[in-house]
Amino acid sequence: MVASAKRASTMLAGQSLTHEQLGALVHAVAVNRDRAAFAALFQHFAPRLKGFGIRRGVDAAAAEELAQETMLTVWRKAETFDPAKATVSTWVFTIVRNKRIDLFRREGYPEVELSEVAEAADDGESPEQSVSLSQHGQVVRQVMKDLPPEQMKIIQMAFFEDKSHSVIASELKLPLGTVKSRIRLALSRMRAALPEDARV
Repeated sequence: MVASAKRASTMLAGQSLTHEQLGALVHAVAVNRDRAAFAALFQHFAPRLKGFGIRRGVDAAAAEELAQETMLTVWRKAETFDPAKATVSTWVFTIVRNKRIDLFRREGYPEVELSEVAEAADDGESPEQSVSLSQHGQVVRQVMKDLPPEQMKIIQMAFFEDKSHSVIASELKLPLGTVKSRIRLALSRMRAALPEDARV
């Protein structure tokens, strides 16, 4: 494990790291507070985390901060990573998703990106893709402002609060079919606003 971490920590020239190498780096940080291992993790994840934030409607400066906060959490809580439960990428992107939700709640954004519905663990798109996706996100947010309040409420509960359809139905005292129908209608409206190549 230590040898694997040392090999991976030398790969700081933009090369991709394997799941095994990422796991070794996190282990090195957790056990030895290995700064070289953390630097390798930072170089691997920071651009992807920033791209994640931009894709989901966070401005560039806030996305940078989001990436840094996420990596700080990785440094502080590396020992909590369990390779039996998730890959390093899944673990790191779970952290950034939670921090993004906290950010939006603090800032009062009543918004959820359409792309949350089809989340991918490794968001390593190019800068050009990030800009394009950010523009798509702006279109979606504008559409969401025009959603009927009953649809917006359910979208928030389903994707911001991660509540199941049955829980939403119970809390809002609505038939389950109504909840599902409103989500479908809202997502269909958002999809229709996007260019064909950006629809999920």
